[in-house]
Amino acid sequence: MVAEVSPALAMEQVERHLKMLDERLDNMDSVITSLVERVMKKPLVMEITCPKCGQTIQINITSNARLKG
Repeated sequence: MVAEVSPALAMEQVERHLKMLDERLDNMDSVITSLVERVMKKPLVMEITCPKCGQTIQINITSNARLKG
């Protein structure tokens, strides 16, 4: 059984979905911005072990840049 949907109802549904997507993207933006600000304030150290020789390599990532928001 196929039900027909009026164009006005379909547009309302599309608008609701777009609003939900916009809210989700705003939330993701807030979380990512917060994470980047934390990383920029403190140094980050990555340790990688070479799969061939087993030697550990440390990579220090530091920044004193200020984000404008």
